[in-house]
Amino acid sequence: MTRPTFHDFKKKALSDPDVRAEYEALSPAYHLRKKLIGLRKNAGLTQDELAKRLHTQKSNISRLESVNSKISPKLSTIEEYAKAVGFKLELDFVPQKTLKSHNNRMNSD
Repeated sequence: MTRPTFHDFKKKALSDPDVRAEYEALSPAYHLRKKLIGLRKNAGLTQDELAKRLHTQKSNISRLESVNSKISPKLSTIEEYAKAVGFKLELDFVPQKTLKSHNNRMNSD
């Protein structure tokens, strides 16, 4: 008997509407943390080096980058992180699929 691949497991799990809703709710936090790690690594910095630039401890950088962290970083913290790795932060808002028709009505008024 062959063990299912992660891809197959994920596909099956996401077919459950409750699992899919929770997955989508967690997606922005996961992508943010993945992006932060990528920016730091592309800047050639370790967590310790970045912590020194930000006048904090390595454990704080680790917690900020951890997908398992229960703490949501403040916007100012993300801005400081971006600056320390040579970037500036830009935010954008996109309509939710369920609110799209409502937003379209509001824009046409």
